[in-house]
Amino acid sequence: MTKVTKTVCVVGAGPSGLAAAKTLLHDAPNGTKYDVTIFDSQPRVGGLWPVNKTDEAGLVHPAMIANQSKHTMCFSDFAWSDNAPQIPRAFQVGGYLELYRQRYCQDATLRLGCRVKKADLISSSSNESGYSWHVETQSADNGVEEHRFDYLVIASGYFGEPAFPAFLKNTNYDIPVVHSSQYRDLEQLLGDPKGKSGKILVVGGQFSGVEIAGTIATHVSDAVNAPGPRRNDYIDEKSQRPKFSVHHLVQRPTWILPLMTASTPADSAPCFLPMDLNYQNLSNRPPGPLVNTQGHISVETARFVNSFFHGLLKTNQSEFSPRLTVQESDYDNQPFVGISDPYMDFVRSGTIGISRGKLQSLSGNIAYVGPSGEQIDDIAAVVLATGFKASTSLSFLPEEIQQKLSIAPNDLNNTVALAFHNTHHPDVPNLGFVGFYRSPYWGAIEMQARFVTALFSYGGPHSSSLPASIVNSLKNDKSIERTISLRTDPRASQFPMGDYAWLSQEFGIALDIDQVSRLGKMPILPPKNKEMNVLTAARYPGKKLNEVRRMENEKNLNRTEEVVTAGITKGRFVARAVFRSLLGEWKLDRTVVSQRPEQPSGRFVGTATFYLRNGTSHGREEEFANIEKEGGDHGFEYLYVENGEFVDEVKGLRFNATRRYIWRYNERKDKLSVWFVKTDEDRTADYLFHDIDFVLPNEGASNDDGWKAKASHLCIEDLYDVQYRFSFDSVNLRDWKLGYSVSGPKKDYSIDGVYRR
Repeated sequence: MTKVTKTVCVVGAGPSGLAAAKTLLHDAPNGTKYDVTIFDSQPRVGGLWPVNKTDEAGLVHPAMIANQSKHTMCFSDFAWSDNAPQIPRAFQVGGYLELYRQRYCQDATLRLGCRVKKADLISSSSNESGYSWHVETQSADNGVEEHRFDYLVIASGYFGEPAFPAFLKNTNYDIPVVHSSQYRDLEQLLGDPKGKSGKILVVGGQFSGVEIAGTIATHVSDAVNAPGPRRNDYIDEKSQRPKFSVHHLVQRPTWILPLMTASTPADSAPCFLPMDLNYQNLSNRPPGPLVNTQGHISVETARFVNSFFHGLLKTNQSEFSPRLTVQESDYDNQPFVGISDPYMDFVRSGTIGISRGKLQSLSGNIAYVGPSGEQIDDIAAVVLATGFKASTSLSFLPEEIQQKLSIAPNDLNNTVALAFHNTHHPDVPNLGFVGFYRSPYWGAIEMQARFVTALFSYGGPHSSSLPASIVNSLKNDKSIERTISLRTDPRASQFPMGDYAWLSQEFGIALDIDQVSRLGKMPILPPKNKEMNVLTAARYPGKKLNEVRRMENEKNLNRTEEVVTAGITKGRFVARAVFRSLLGEWKLDRTVVSQRPEQPSGRFVGTATFYLRNGTSHGREEEFANIEKEGGDHGFEYLYVENGEFVDEVKGLRFNATRRYIWRYNERKDKLSVWFVKTDEDRTADYLFHDIDFVLPNEGASNDDGWKAKASHLCIEDLYDVQYRFSFDSVNLRDWKLGYSVSGPKKDYSIDGVYRR
């Protein structure tokens, strides 16, 4: 007998809603067919993620850099475009989702700019559960409409609305107070900066707080150091220093990781990979079935994980700021992590100041911090990185169902208590959830969508038709009780639902989806000397792949393995790691030895400072235009400023000396380059000095003294032979050396410089 097509309402057109719709349309088991309608209040798909550079209506700035690589922010059977960066910008993530929709969700009815107002459970003889959904929507074009569906999938996620401290709600302040999701740039935050100065206070020390503090500090640095006319509204005329700084208020010690971490942190010349690929190397987990590392964190687990992060970073962070130090006495407490490339060195340079405590009140331009009683004065604006409330995403449900779901509006981490890893509630069998998972792994979203689709297709969580694997998984499931207990657990983890690898394993068991093997041989890493085994969504492909989907899945697997192999064996991302760690001030000691009497020999002692700013087109206009045409990102660059005193050892003369360059990193070429600065515009790039080429050690040799690199530059007839050496303490440069040998008809000298923090 032909099965009747079932109707499904999907609320939300972000990653979760699109994954749910795609799975219902293409992966439903048991011969079930679905007619899917997606509703979203926004005028485009993507949810949090804007779909182009000018899309600023959502909760994420289009230019925001994601904190995961494209290998993680990707679905198992849809690969990113060939020229996509390893770490995408927000607008590129939205673009990926729009292409995913075009590929897999064309058969769904998409209702954008249409908000779900109410969803009521009503009796229905046509559905196995005995119920269907009466859904009321509202849009500008059609006003209020009524619909009826067999099933409802809520995919509107944890980011329902910005969460504000109660004492800051509905109050007028003398200075701007905004949520981090509303921040776009300095002008929008401060208005006209003329006559203003002070600290931009960022409140909140987890992911969004660290990210937004680093972003605002970057904007301040760019405003002061960009080429062109001086932006005097941002520079103090007397000191020539920035008029604005960032002050970050954090409550607890937090490990701050860059986007690229060291795969071999013990080496002074480590290999680098995107942080998530290193973190999801299953070879680092104990053998056998995986055990959940999230939720309640015991003292033993806390000490192990804190020690792991200390080993990964090779620092307790005290050299950046005493207030960022993770003391050994903190190791008993559950670890917290933030991710940002520039944050730590902005702290070291003083661009970001740190206070510990909780914001208790705000009066005028003074913030009062508890429990210490500290006052933070001279505040120009406040940016609240205080999270989001998920309860708004569920407010259209009847009160009776909200009670069944044990909704706790003020618990931002454990808002709703759902069964089997936040997918459903047994008392509401035709209601599913996708994306109620507070962690950035899209593979978990995909698994939730598959599980919800399977439940619907076999008649619900109480159906006698359910496969034995799902029955057994539901029988042993304690997700609801676990969520409720974590609400009052002082040792709850930063991401309480469960770690990604363990969740993938548990969903795979329930859905009878095996983890596929790697396609090729992977690099072996010390100290365990095991072959890398990196988990991504592509390791758990669906069961109903056609040839196109199978090829997309294989492309995902290949790309991840190629990147991992290139990072471990070919030095890929070393240039990026060096570039990230240059930010801020260095002590410079340089000697000059000349073979010609008319050219001085001597010693230069001073400082070299790298000022971060947005990438500029000067000297590379064609390349810039091509990136713009392809919808890419121009990245960042440094203005290098060197100041100090040179002592001529022969003549005994002393004089002040300065020089400037522009340092750039090209993501597509994975290449560092140094550019001359125009003589009449001291912040504008002129032409290329040299590209920096990193040297791989010969087979069997080591880079015990750091990564070596070389370059050359022909200046008319004089050849500059350039040698670099970069020595790391895990992700951070410890010191680096730069030497020149200059030879030709007019020059014959050598320069050796050492840079130390």
